[in-house]
Amino acid sequence: MRKNTLATSLFAFSLSLVTSAAWAAPGYDGGDSNLTDADVDRTIRLDAGDMWFDPEKLEMTAGEIVKFEITNTGNLEHEFVIGSKEAQEEHRQMMLNMANGGGHDMSNMSHGDGQDMTSMNMAGVTIAPGETETLLWSVPDNVYELEYACNLPGHYESGMYGNFSH
Repeated sequence: MRKNTLATSLFAFSLSLVTSAAWAAPGYDGGDSNLTDADVDRTIRLDAGDMWFDPEKLEMTAGEIVKFEITNTGNLEHEFVIGSKEAQEEHRQMMLNMANGGGHDMSNMSHGDGQDMTSMNMAGVTIAPGETETLLWSVPDNVYELEYACNLPGHYESGMYGNFSH
């Protein structure tokens, strides 16, 4: 049991190092990775606890530049990923496959089947326990079709997602 716990901890730590760098770039549907704090129209602070986000729903306006400040108040690593429901499902399956030793290459944000994360129009960050991460995001026209979620295995299923509206 102890060996399994150590292996799981090492896997989670290594995954956080890779995903933090890979998903730090903002963007969805034409998002711009060159956004700076000077571009920001509004800052939204969220808490990511163990299996929840607060708030659970956010109102956005198309074209708005938002700076998300996500604080992980829980004891587990979490991610904050923005994308369509379909893209979230694909990402969740990829994360499950990785946890089961599926061998996906996160260095170029691709699935084992060659599909890459940026082609799914997703933006996100990984947040370690007790840490705060930021994400700059340009709100697309189809904001009402998007959700934010933590897709680490079991987290979404436990209620760790929220919706956008306008």
